[in-house]
Amino acid sequence: MGLALDTIPSYQSSKEEFLYTRLDYLMDLIHKGINWSRKNSLWPLPFATACCGIELMATGASRYDIARFGAEAMRFTPRQCDLLICAGRVAIKNMPVLQRIYMQMAEPKWVISMGACASTGGVFDTYAVVQGIDQFLPVDVYVPGCPPRPETLLEGVMAIQRIVEADGVKASEQRGRGLGLTIQAPIKVNVDGST
Repeated sequence: MGLALDTIPSYQSSKEEFLYTRLDYLMDLIHKGINWSRKNSLWPLPFATACCGIELMATGASRYDIARFGAEAMRFTPRQCDLLICAGRVAIKNMPVLQRIYMQMAEPKWVISMGACASTGGVFDTYAVVQGIDQFLPVDVYVPGCPPRPETLLEGVMAIQRIVEADGVKASEQRGRGLGLTIQAPIKVNVDGST
């Protein structure tokens, strides 16, 4: 079954336009394949400093199983990671370390701000705690809670996956200060339908 270019359809003006649309279709398919593989192979780097870190560890355990989303390979070297999960409060003295870790990550990279302390400083309204890491890093997804449940963090990871699938791979400079999406906590529904 070959492709005959002898007859030109009425909606095309030339043979070159037909070939161009086929090439666009092929490139679109390649981009979708790359986005699909990136979406399902996120490598998170945990920066856990407080109680949110315990919930981050629970997310990797068998009950919640972050491996279902292709993000089980928690790496502690920034050159292998593309997703920074900042969980817990960040002291002013830790911020240069966190910025250096972010700068060492390869492009494209995404950031999840997990918990009230990482997002706004939480209950620690002091001079020694950063009042939101978004003052220093571009945050793509905010996961609220004190500490957020593992289901909420999984929803944040799925939001990053939706970003990768829909928007494709964009460098952090193109995204600017991050996307700033806020995740809502999942609602528990009982068998009888009540919440």
